[in-house]
Amino acid sequence: MITMVKFVGIPVSDQDRALKFYTEQLGFEIATDQPMGPGQRWIELRIAHSQTRVVLFTPDGHEDRIGTFFNGSLACDNVEATHRQLSARGVEFVEPPTRQPWGTFAKFRDPDGNTFVLSSS
Repeated sequence: MITMVKFVGIPVSDQDRALKFYTEQLGFEIATDQPMGPGQRWIELRIAHSQTRVVLFTPDGHEDRIGTFFNGSLACDNVEATHRQLSARGVEFVEPPTRQPWGTFAKFRDPDGNTFVLSSS
């Protein structure tokens, strides 16, 4: 039986720049950083206590996915507090915290323009 999502991939154009953003600005931790083919690395990041990992890797032929909308949502305990914290670290928000009947969310971008929804867990 399937038990969980092991990782989600985020397509990036510059792995070093992405690694700096995701670790220093978002606070993710490096789980794996190793060579993966010519000129690329397999960079797997941990998000706090979650078992799901984030991989900063763009497979050949998928470069057109860089800078697009991430089809998922990153959860936090408090969207407003996380928005303030990440904004102070220089994260670019494209939509501030907004309350909806189903919950509160905000949207931010990484250095490649990939857009993410941040919502309360």
